Amino acid sequence: MTDNRIEWARKKDELVGAVKQLGFPKELGEQIAKQLGSPKAMDRMLAYLYNVKPRTAELIVDEMLAICSDIDSWHNKKAAEEANARYNEILYQNWENDGKSKENGVKF
Repeated sequence: MTDNRIEWARKKDELVGAVKQLGFPKELGEQIAKQLGSPKAMDRMLAYLYNVKPRTAELIVDEMLAICSDIDSWHNKKAAEEANARYNEILYQNWENDGKSKENGVKF
């Protein structure tokens, strides 16, 4: 197994253990780990479980959904920033080419 898979497996086991310790079935912890997908997201969930100690499965699932939503928002923000950077690069290249074409008398 690669280091990433080992880390993911450790975090999954820790998350399942924390969910079981709160009195919920291990299957809930396994599904939450699967949905969260990354060790960093599982760390956020573990912090919630250790600090809040939710009493219902609904609260745990609600927090999982909030973490997933945050991750999706971050991905969308990064995609928009990348698209904006590319757009600005194209504008800058066109602006540079426009200046050179005027100097040479060439029109685009």
